[in-house]
Amino acid sequence: MELFGSNMYNWQFEKWAQFVYDATVVSDNALRFAELSGEVLGIFKTLNAAKQQDEILEIMTSEAMKTSAIEGEVLSREDIRSSLLKKLGFSTMINVRDKRAENVALLMMEVRNSFQMRLSEEVIKNWHSMLFANSKYIHAGVYRSSELPMQIVSGAYGKETVHFEAPPSKQVPMEMKNFVEWYNAFETKGNIQSIIVKTAITHLYFESIHPFEDGNGRIGRALIENCLSESFKSPLIMSVSQVIDKNKNRYYTELKKAQSTLEIDSWLLYFSELLIEAQQNAIDTLGFSIKKTRFFDRYKSWLNERQTKVINKMLDAGIEGFEGGMTAKKYMSIAKTSKATATRDLQELVEYNILTQNLAGRSTSYTLNI
Repeated sequence: MELFGSNMYNWQFEKWAQFVYDATVVSDNALRFAELSGEVLGIFKTLNAAKQQDEILEIMTSEAMKTSAIEGEVLSREDIRSSLLKKLGFSTMINVRDKRAENVALLMMEVRNSFQMRLSEEVIKNWHSMLFANSKYIHAGVYRSSELPMQIVSGAYGKETVHFEAPPSKQVPMEMKNFVEWYNAFETKGNIQSIIVKTAITHLYFESIHPFEDGNGRIGRALIENCLSESFKSPLIMSVSQVIDKNKNRYYTELKKAQSTLEIDSWLLYFSELLIEAQQNAIDTLGFSIKKTRFFDRYKSWLNERQTKVINKMLDAGIEGFEGGMTAKKYMSIAKTSKATATRDLQELVEYNILTQNLAGRSTSYTLNI
């Protein structure tokens, strides 16, 4: 049987779900992943308990934002963070405007806290119910049942390109039963190479079944976190969705390639690189957080209340930086002040060497020196 170079989808092959691969293709990346994981944990342990909690909250916020962004949903960082704080019990008075943010925050919390539970169809359906709680349009926690093909398409109406077509709805219950049995039978025994292979296949396998009418990407990425946490017996300090969102085109290209064959060495290699990048991003994020703390320790006595509020807003953007830089107009909006005061405050921050002034024609923007 030909496994590659076919116009068929992976689930259409006679030996579907019997993936063909050489686990050693990720051996070098497994070593690198182990090194970076140790580095992340080492940095994390230097933080005090309160700071550790803040960093976990930040990781969860980024994961929730980016897993939604990949699907084209733009959610407020403030709403997601507020939802997580509410779920963690820090405040019951928090008002969350966007219920979608509350739903995805609940899913993040559930996956992070219940990874020790044996994976089952019930667990996966429960995640889906959380994600689409109170939805008027999606049958939450229920497999798709439409007789219409489940297709992943792009392009204008009438000129669509079909990237992938999932198994018919009538096959989904059996496919999901087989998936869960495969997942629970795959023992990694703490071997990092095996953990990476299992996690990569878990995501590919689930996305190929595409069991729900919507939310498959977000549930599939939740499975990545669940598989890693279960295998390492502890949640990892990283956001895979944040890395996927940086290069969505590459992700979809690699997924499409893997869904046309049962030979998945290329997918395993790509996925292992994805995990390495996520770990490196976590190191950069933790490093930025430490710099941020030192930054405030050094300058907090110099800043007035308005400046503190604006600098905090800029720092909240993280290592990617405040989009477009700070401007007098943005400063006025954040600090609720006049243009004259905003200009004076900004010039002070430049004199303190806290901000760098960037001139571009008639527009002036400011970036943090951190």
